[in-house]
Amino acid sequence: MASKSTVTTLTTFFFFIIIFISIEPKVQSQQISTVDSECTGRWIHIRTLPSRFNLDLLSTCNRYPLTDDLCPYLANHGLGPKTHTRTRSWYRTDPLLLELIFHRRILEYPCLTPDPDLASAVYLPYYAGIDSLRYLYGPDLNSSADHGSDLLEFLTRDQPEIWSRRSGHDHFLVMARPAWDFSQPLTVDPPVWGTSFLERPEFFNLTALTLESRFWPWQEQAVPYPTSFHPHSLPFLESWIRRVRRSRRTSLMLFAGGGGTSSSPNIRRSIRLECTSTNVTEPESKPDKICDFVDCSNGICEHDPIRFMRPMLQSSFCLQPPGDTPTRKATFDGIIAGCIPVFFEDQTAKMQYSWHLPESEYSEFSVTIPKEDVVFRGVRIQDVLMSIPKEEVARMRERVIEMMPRVMYRRHGASMGLMNKKDAVDLAIDGVLEKIKSRSLI
Repeated sequence: MASKSTVTTLTTFFFFIIIFISIEPKVQSQQISTVDSECTGRWIHIRTLPSRFNLDLLSTCNRYPLTDDLCPYLANHGLGPKTHTRTRSWYRTDPLLLELIFHRRILEYPCLTPDPDLASAVYLPYYAGIDSLRYLYGPDLNSSADHGSDLLEFLTRDQPEIWSRRSGHDHFLVMARPAWDFSQPLTVDPPVWGTSFLERPEFFNLTALTLESRFWPWQEQAVPYPTSFHPHSLPFLESWIRRVRRSRRTSLMLFAGGGGTSSSPNIRRSIRLECTSTNVTEPESKPDKICDFVDCSNGICEHDPIRFMRPMLQSSFCLQPPGDTPTRKATFDGIIAGCIPVFFEDQTAKMQYSWHLPESEYSEFSVTIPKEDVVFRGVRIQDVLMSIPKEEVARMRERVIEMMPRVMYRRHGASMGLMNKKDAVDLAIDGVLEKIKSRSLI
């Protein structure tokens, strides 16, 4: 007899197949005979791929013991289960399911066309990050250079004219992992960490939306990590914004994360030491606490926003040090909480998310303190932050709140009022179309 978890996994898997089959033809039928002026230069064609490239991969959600079981987080088209039964906006979202979230959302894009010749861009609904698990942790570990070969074969054999007309320049896909995970050189033997998908010359022209880019390859663009906040209507977003505005900020700064326990000098260690050595301020000073620390070691915060969202709401500044990689999901959790981000290197956000957080505006909503100053030159983070005038802090927080819709992923099937506010998916699509257009002018 099949176990309960296996039955649940299969039920979820078949549910997604039914939902996608029922939605996609209906959305594609929105194509009209006369090209709407609002869609001129914005038509997108969703390439029909065999299910082995997307939906079939969902059945592997608990196949690899070295990774988290993703099966519980497939619910609600990748948003995950609700944090509690009565919520309409909060979910236990796993960022690695962004491919699924994006696929569901793009089905609602108003300028879809079944005619690839009319399209300005072609979306490939390939769940590259989920498929990469078999190369990173599974039986194909020693064949990681083959990642993408099956997809390439399909694109060049099934209606090859769609791919060949611009050599892939007009194609884009979502890869819900850091780009480094897909950047193993093809010539490395024996294989090291990662697959070689982005190193295949045949894919150099397509646009890859990743959670973190490598800065230099022009085919990559970083998009925000999904947070747990996915409102479905404008009143729910506005209600949350009101709560953020009226939240009493009793802590100067917050660090939610792990690491920093080694004896070697690094920014996380410096943050931990500063947070533990100075906690309560002088009686006449505000805020009540200098630093709040939420220990997220061993991934205990990954699917539990309740652990860190309340402390973020109570803090003026959220510290965003790099870890194993430069970027952090907590950057976007903090923005949702109206917590002003404090960066320690440009690679954490400024050099990554230019479509969603304009590079020229960082001084308006964030603080940057070079990590070398903190680790090696004795600069105290609290001194830098407490030197900022209260009026400036209030202005920066308001700017963070204004940025909130740009980094959130609203729920699919959202109200028209909320759809009029561009979110992370909308801005990603705008960026892709502009990037493809700029290439055509070269």
